[in-house]
Amino acid sequence: MSISNGKLKIGEVHAALREQFPDIELSKLRYYEDRGLVVPSRSKKGYRLYSERDVACLREAIRLAQEEFIPLRVIRFRLIEQGLLDDTPVAPALRQVARANPSNVVSISTPERTVQPLTLLPTAQPPRHPAVSPATSKYYTLSEFTKATGLDVESVRQLQSAGLIVSESLSNDEVFTDVDVRIGYSLSGLIDRGVDVRILSALRRVVDREVGVLEDIIASQPSLKSADGAREVATELAGELGQLRAALHERALNKFLGN
Repeated sequence: MSISNGKLKIGEVHAALREQFPDIELSKLRYYEDRGLVVPSRSKKGYRLYSERDVACLREAIRLAQEEFIPLRVIRFRLIEQGLLDDTPVAPALRQVARANPSNVVSISTPERTVQPLTLLPTAQPPRHPAVSPATSKYYTLSEFTKATGLDVESVRQLQSAGLIVSESLSNDEVFTDVDVRIGYSLSGLIDRGVDVRILSALRRVVDREVGVLEDIIASQPSLKSADGAREVATELAGELGQLRAALHERALNKFLGN
């Protein structure tokens, strides 16, 4: 080690990590810092100084990203849970805009498709539970959540364990967002049909990977000069990925149904 107090410079950390991850680039370490996955200290001259904990944090972050295909926003929570990273706010950066305003991504509509609809799909069934009314506030209590979705508390806990529903803490109270209400409502109908939660959790992993693809694409656009510009690109990319996913899903479903 060339730095006192047992700390390493970024080049030394890069060399150490390449023993396990030969393809890891130096720029990736800076990117992970931008995303709040590691917080090295700084020398008086401004050099990054990495502790053993920082190196372990990076090593686990890279492993989760490359081997388990977990998106960075989820990796950060994993690192905090493992005690490798402190739960401190991360300053927003241009590369974070893909998650800075998620409503811009998930609410976008795609152009009407001209492909002929599938003819072998079963006829849609009427909702098994009352439709979710527009939210009067940003959050729902557990009682309001179960009433809106038709799920009982035991099912909610099971779905939380599978990562399909995520609650938040607000003034020491457990609350749920409107997005999770919509997710819970859809899950309720599937569970009523006897669908195993373990199968449904695979869908979450697919979505996580898709968001990870979007994040990686945004990170590879260094020419973006403003948060608004990056957000606009993220929205457009989300729409294009959505169309691609729909087409791939349609083709696979047609093949499965023998159409």
